[in-house]
Amino acid sequence: MRALASIMSRCLVLAGVTAIAGCAHAPSPINRVAVAYATIWGTGGEARGTAELWQDTDNIVHVTMQLHDLPPGEHGIHFHAVAKCEGAGAFATAGAHYNPLGRQHGLLNSAGPHAGDAPNLTVGADGRAQVSFTTDRVTITDGSTTLFDADGSAIVIHAGPDDQTSQPAGNSGARIACGTLRKTL
Repeated sequence: MRALASIMSRCLVLAGVTAIAGCAHAPSPINRVAVAYATIWGTGGEARGTAELWQDTDNIVHVTMQLHDLPPGEHGIHFHAVAKCEGAGAFATAGAHYNPLGRQHGLLNSAGPHAGDAPNLTVGADGRAQVSFTTDRVTITDGSTTLFDADGSAIVIHAGPDDQTSQPAGNSGARIACGTLRKTL
């Protein structure tokens, strides 16, 4: 019985140390100054996943997406200038890439990038993708680069990869999924 108690005590200590170590790397809710989310919809009106955005105290916006039932391969992803993903088809209501500072398109463009430019995402053979990236070119809080200006913003997934240089949208093709951003905090 004493041996069992000793083993259980060691397990509890190990679990506590592991939890504390894990928390040292996890973002604390205290560091989140703003949070937003979107449900991502396909062109036929079917849910394709979710996006969560949160801004930390250093004005870095963290983006995490869980996606499913998308075509395998690389896809361009961008923030677009209008919080509308209406109508079947091309999601033209989302407007152009979010570009409040008037820069050229592309993460590899010396005269860019747009505030709404982001790295490509890769969808697996099973149609699923987990995406995480950060950006300092947009904010969720008020300011000149807020995604929550008068007409809001959307997040759009394109049919093909973004070449990160071509104007105006990196030759990333049709818009195949879209989600309007909603602020929660």
